[in-house]
Amino acid sequence: MALPQSIRNAGEPWTIQDLSKLEELAADNFPPCVIGMRLGRPEDAIVTQARRTGIKLTPLNRPPYGD
Repeated sequence: MALPQSIRNAGEPWTIQDLSKLEELAADNFPPCVIGMRLGRPEDAIVTQARRTGIKLTPLNRPPYGD
């Protein structure tokens, strides 16, 4: 059984490309749930990896998408 597209990479090791994309999407002010869908990982994995690597995620009280 195939995993849903939104968590297709759950449990997989993070690649340099994944981390670059995470950093890029976070800098563009995308919320963690959207970043998770783009990278195919659960939102919790996005938040955890961002904390581990020092990537700042959008504060919940700010509008998304660079507004």
